[in-house]
Amino acid sequence: MLKPRQPVPALTVPTVGGGTWSLADSKPQHFNLIVFYRGLHCPICRTYMTELNRLHEEFASRGIDVVGVSTDSAERAAQTVTEWGLSNLVIGYGVSIEKARQWGLYISTSRGKTSLGIDEPALFSEPGIFLVRPDGTLYFATVQTMPFARPHFREMVTAIDFVLKNGYPARGEA
Repeated sequence: MLKPRQPVPALTVPTVGGGTWSLADSKPQHFNLIVFYRGLHCPICRTYMTELNRLHEEFASRGIDVVGVSTDSAERAAQTVTEWGLSNLVIGYGVSIEKARQWGLYISTSRGKTSLGIDEPALFSEPGIFLVRPDGTLYFATVQTMPFARPHFREMVTAIDFVLKNGYPARGEA
């Protein structure tokens, strides 16, 4: 189990468009916002990640680097960026199931085609959101067993404003 104020697992992923994103190399002013999404097959992820794409500058202006990652293949991730219009986001792919488990994510098995008409992969991670400090320690985390009822990014922006203004500490470490 990941604990606030403790180091998170290493994370390095190839990104759509080339290159890699690495938590160890990322040097945000305040936080890295790492959003694990279920993948191309997920209609809820499409809406969710589109909202994150729209609010990208809100996070960036607060010193927060944003990355979306999934267990999807390079082809599916590229299709996600194109079809979902994620032009503002860094999208990483190819997260192993083992790595997803290290981050405390729940793993699901395929149930066939989704309402988008896209097959789920044999195995994939359920959603998770992590705010990680520049020193690699966990500040905030939420993981889910289902794609429903995720934190709203607009509310996260407001919460981050409060955190930064008041120096609010990470909680839940005991």
